[in-house]
Amino acid sequence: MLAEQSIDRLLEQIAARTPAPGGGSAAGLAVAIAAALEQMAAGFTLGREEYAAHHRRAQALRQTAAELRARALDLAERELHSYGDLLAARRLPEGEPGRERRVSDAADEAIAAPLELCGCAAAAAELGAELARDGNRNLAGDAICATLLAEAACRAAATLVQINIGPAPDDPRALQAGALADRALDARRRALS
Repeated sequence: MLAEQSIDRLLEQIAARTPAPGGGSAAGLAVAIAAALEQMAAGFTLGREEYAAHHRRAQALRQTAAELRARALDLAERELHSYGDLLAARRLPEGEPGRERRVSDAADEAIAAPLELCGCAAAAAELGAELARDGNRNLAGDAICATLLAEAACRAAATLVQINIGPAPDDPRALQAGALADRALDARRRALS
């Protein structure tokens, strides 16, 4: 499992001449890091009296960040396998019974996994923007960093959705991924303003 490895080992695996882990898993890990930064920013907001008006909301944001972090790690792991399964299905000999179905199912998963990651990343970007605006001012840089990481991961995942769909720009999944990336971009703009 990716989450159980040291950072150095994980980077070695990503750098290796293998198809996975690749961009999708890396994007998932970036969202998990963003959510961890958001947990920290919300935690420091809870600890300061001058942010008492935001304590209830900060508690909810901290919990949401923890959930996003766990979800992003799950999606990074799912991404690790989804593209590999598609490559394996495509390597099956033409005409082999069940090949077409396996390729179709694997292609659907190779689209579904980064699409779910887009949703997770967009939510993390929005959470970071809220913390940058309303959270502990001493952690604004961390919240902004989290927002930027999440926005970039969302755009990366949306790009993977489009690549895996292929030349079908009107596919509703591509449109959904694009809308999620736009939400993350809007969050980035709010965080930086």
